[in-house]
Amino acid sequence: MNDLPPSSPLFSNLRLGPAGWAYPSWDTHFYPSPKPRGFHPLSYLARFFNTVEINSSFHQAIKPEVAQVWVSLVAQQKDFLFTAKLARCFTHEQKLDPAEVALFRAGLAPIHQARRLGALVMQLPWSFRFTAENRQYLIELRKAFHGYPLVAEFAHESWMLPEALGTLIDYRIGFGNLDQPSYGRAMPPTSILTNGIGYVRLNGRNYDNWFLDTSGLRERKSRYDYLYPQAELNDWADRIERIGQHAKQVFVVFNNEANAQALVNAFQMQALLGPAGIVPKELLRRYPEALEGFRSTRPMQRSLFADAA
Repeated sequence: MNDLPPSSPLFSNLRLGPAGWAYPSWDTHFYPSPKPRGFHPLSYLARFFNTVEINSSFHQAIKPEVAQVWVSLVAQQKDFLFTAKLARCFTHEQKLDPAEVALFRAGLAPIHQARRLGALVMQLPWSFRFTAENRQYLIELRKAFHGYPLVAEFAHESWMLPEALGTLIDYRIGFGNLDQPSYGRAMPPTSILTNGIGYVRLNGRNYDNWFLDTSGLRERKSRYDYLYPQAELNDWADRIERIGQHAKQVFVVFNNEANAQALVNAFQMQALLGPAGIVPKELLRRYPEALEGFRSTRPMQRSLFADAA
């Protein structure tokens, strides 16, 4: 049973959830313990949210047989849609090898053919600024992945220029509205829509760790360790509502994954944009202040002697 009963006009075209589902900290903050027989984190997550972004595809193509398993795991959730990141070899290394393109398309095919793919996100680096050369490469990406619902996420503000947005409109590419720490000419918060797909990704604003090289550290510090305060969520809810007035589908993805903070903020955003969802007991226990007023999937025992007279 899906725990997301849509009610408002905006909520009916809203797809909200986290980026990814396999993080060690989520085992102690979100997923049940002990896990029941046959447990899979994706099917559990799909009980609470109606989208998830596949982030493993950023590093390598998905195997078709794995993609088919994922489709089967969300089969009971009729409104559930995946989004996926395009591989970094295409976006960051700018290599459009035909064999790699074919391999990547084949991996997504089971999800796309099942009509479960809401967006394919081209996550482009800050160095990818709006130039004639980069504009042409973006068009080549569109051609290579024709037939897919493409969204471009730019880290550099030059892609807000009218000529840049015109390119997205002409080639039916969605605009990825991004939240990130403010630096240099980084893309600021926006509410831009260039086709029928509205896309929002919230990375958190952990400026101190954003540029930190953690490759040699024993305990890796996450740049995505950030819990959005209510005021910042309210600001984004206003932007999402503006996007939702004209978009066919709106995807809101939380990428602040450390300690399941993405899930806390996703539940909070649910409550701002539609009916509040049911929250797992463990997450309520970990974040009692942020999730005050939310209810659990099971009654919570407030004290050791809850039934005592």
